[in-house]
Amino acid sequence: MVALALGVFATAPALAQSESFAGKTVTVVIGNPAGGTFDLIGRLVARHLGPHLPGHPTVIAENMPGAGSFRAAAYIAKVAPKDGTVIGIVSETLAVEQLLGNPAVQFDASKLTWIGRVVAGNAVHIMWHASKVHSIEDAERFPSTVAGTGTGNISEAVPALFNAVLGTKFKVVGGYQAANETMLAMERGEVEGAGVNWSMVKSVKAQWLRDKKIAVILQDQPTRRPDLADVPALGELGDTADAKQLLGLYANTALIGRAFFAPPGLPPVTTGALRHGFIAMTKDPDFIADARKVSADDLDIGTGDEVLAAVQRTLGVSASVLARAHAILGR
Repeated sequence: MVALALGVFATAPALAQSESFAGKTVTVVIGNPAGGTFDLIGRLVARHLGPHLPGHPTVIAENMPGAGSFRAAAYIAKVAPKDGTVIGIVSETLAVEQLLGNPAVQFDASKLTWIGRVVAGNAVHIMWHASKVHSIEDAERFPSTVAGTGTGNISEAVPALFNAVLGTKFKVVGGYQAANETMLAMERGEVEGAGVNWSMVKSVKAQWLRDKKIAVILQDQPTRRPDLADVPALGELGDTADAKQLLGLYANTALIGRAFFAPPGLPPVTTGALRHGFIAMTKDPDFIADARKVSADDLDIGTGDEVLAAVQRTLGVSASVLARAHAILGR
């Protein structure tokens, strides 16, 4: 009984501080426009996180697009209050873009308070059936156009790396805002291909797969997914060690995926409350059922520490590989 009492007294201050969420509003800032997978997952979390946080706060979602989603990240890192009432979701390339010196990345990704991941990155590169390119090998022989959604996005960076490392002939057509726009551009004949989310393709564009309207030529993963066993993974390509490391910069973004973070410097008790509530939310049957409804049922939960480790690995790349990446990507 003495030990129990001591335990209660020891944890009481922490619990009291955790309950500071009571009566407050937590904002989920989404760095992408409405309609894409980041928006769907950001709003999914906003609907379900509140009951799992101490004090059961109201949770709302707010889109803050711009600078390849990094406008939102900069806001959270530098402006948002450090009390756990603002969290965000942005592009999984934020660590790579920091490494490359993207001026929009006005923060240190390794200092952000990582809360957890809902879905691992599962970007794929697809080509329209009318294109001559139906494989990476085809892309080495025939020029083709692909849609881009910003300098810091995989849809533009990976084709550029492929052109330099593998000798492909992709031409990026920029100016698109989100995956739904790039897929519409394919249908209209504006471009031949795009980099999009595999879960979105399977759900929103399932008829494309059924009718063989597209070819999936690459998955941006370290290794192949079971449901894409015949499609090469980014992590397995490259003829030299340097080439593999270069391509691995973007293969490893899959381990960051659709992750959520808070400002740097949060009190440990607040970080613990957010992380504990987040993981509890992902186990909630209501959350899982809702994820299926919004075509985000391809859940791959990761802890805040796991996401942070992936960020740190990216930022720890060798100087020679970093120099080559700068040369290829022109920044």
